[in-house]
Amino acid sequence: MLDILLNEKLIFGLVGGLGLFLFGMKIMSEGLQKIAGDRMRKILSALTNNRIIGTLVGLTVTAIIQSSSATTVMVVGFVNAGLMSLVQSIGVILGANIGTTITAQLIAFKITKYALPAIGLGAGLKLFSRSRKWVYIGEVLLGFGLLFFGLQIMEQAFNPLKSSQEFREIFVLVGDMPLLGVLIGTILTIIVQSSSATMGITIALASAGLISFEASVALVLGENIGTTITANLAAIGTNLAARRTAFAHFLFNFIGVAYMILLLPFFLSFVNSITPGDADFVIQAQQQAQTLGAAVGDKPFIARHIANTHSLFNIINTIIFLPLVGILAKLTTLIIRGRDEEMEFHLKYIDNRVLNTPPIALGQAKAETRRMGQIALEMLDETLLFLKDGNEKRIAVLEKKEEIVDLLQKEITDFLVALSQKSITQDTSKQLASMMHMVNDLERVGDHCENLWRLGQKKGAQKIIFSDVGEAELVQIGESTKSLLEFVVAGQAREDKTIMEKARHMEDNIDYLEESMRNNHIARLNTGECAVLPGLIFIDMLHNFEKIGDHTFNVAQAVVGEK
Repeated sequence: MLDILLNEKLIFGLVGGLGLFLFGMKIMSEGLQKIAGDRMRKILSALTNNRIIGTLVGLTVTAIIQSSSATTVMVVGFVNAGLMSLVQSIGVILGANIGTTITAQLIAFKITKYALPAIGLGAGLKLFSRSRKWVYIGEVLLGFGLLFFGLQIMEQAFNPLKSSQEFREIFVLVGDMPLLGVLIGTILTIIVQSSSATMGITIALASAGLISFEASVALVLGENIGTTITANLAAIGTNLAARRTAFAHFLFNFIGVAYMILLLPFFLSFVNSITPGDADFVIQAQQQAQTLGAAVGDKPFIARHIANTHSLFNIINTIIFLPLVGILAKLTTLIIRGRDEEMEFHLKYIDNRVLNTPPIALGQAKAETRRMGQIALEMLDETLLFLKDGNEKRIAVLEKKEEIVDLLQKEITDFLVALSQKSITQDTSKQLASMMHMVNDLERVGDHCENLWRLGQKKGAQKIIFSDVGEAELVQIGESTKSLLEFVVAGQAREDKTIMEKARHMEDNIDYLEESMRNNHIARLNTGECAVLPGLIFIDMLHNFEKIGDHTFNVAQAVVGEK
């Protein structure tokens, strides 16, 4: 048997076939994401506390991106950012478990003869099509073809094992001892980090006539436990709620597998009864194997039976747990105890775990940038109040906000750069460039606010007093600058493409005020109404307000896509 397991054809076929399968899954998933675009973000934004809607959202998003692990990792990130509650997240993950079974259903159609034509057509569309839509469709077809071609290679690689009596005896033992099969399925999925890939291997083994239906079901149940490990690994280093979310995924899959093993004969009978084809084929195959010593499972409907097993397990599990979401959340809270420590600063929306899903990552970056704009507006408002009342207690708040804005610029920029290196659409690439401009200009707004309050501190320390006219002029330009920033930040939140005309008019007004007030001040210096030192601070303040106006206008240009 060792000689067979070390067979060059088996090793190369299994490694190469699995590689093609995983690569095909990746390309197909990315193509589907590009076609879906912002619709995934809109689907997720529709989330409410309604657990049924949450389940449907999880199902839909997973069907789009073809990976329950990716959806679960995203959900962990959302919970970590405070965008989703533990109860909401459980509903979404239940739906994701159903959504991922679509891959197995596709594999079970046994359309491997179309793999090479799909690769040819997909590659042709990707390389030569001028339309972005058809390029993305080409990626989907190419990935689809590679997936099935990889599966075909794996099936052929297993052929040497058909002559191995020891190998057949091992998997007959797995059929007789479901817990062993569950353990093997779990470990294999943890190693491969893809339940879809493990499902492909299971179907390849069964289609080659190497394992029985019972052994296949045990492996499938184990795969459902193994796939939860990815989210739990992703939850390392996150907050308490995110860790509970990941553990909840493990918990209801584990409990589901536990009761399904106890009810295994009834479950197998149910799968047989609803699967198209000969309902008794499994029994006949096993009888034939026992009589002739032949391989088991080599029947035309085995792949369909395995796919239906996978789907039915997750559908039944979801139906059972959906009414118990609240209880499951409480149970998870009891098992994973502790209190979250509030961090003074943290990224609220973006999470590197979703970088492999660009539409979601883009939405998170936009949300974090909107937050940055709001903080910059708060800084300007607080700065104006300080210039008015000189209350030194405001400085600690302003310094903290300045620190947050600087950190947000760095973190958002790093996130956008990482996202730009992924497989993204041309439109997404343009949006990333605009957002990079946006965060840099918002950070500059924060810098000029800092200049203003430092000048205010200098004015207070040196007991400098502006004339009434000078104070009134500073209030006027300050309020005009604040109005522009308020208008642009509101437009940024709405993604309003019509803000340019008004923003340009408001920015021109600030430039006019700065120039006229500077000229007025020079006139006051000439007549002796103002002294030189107060005059220098006054001019610097005017300059910083004008610069805030310039950078705010740059943000407006980025919002409408002109930068």
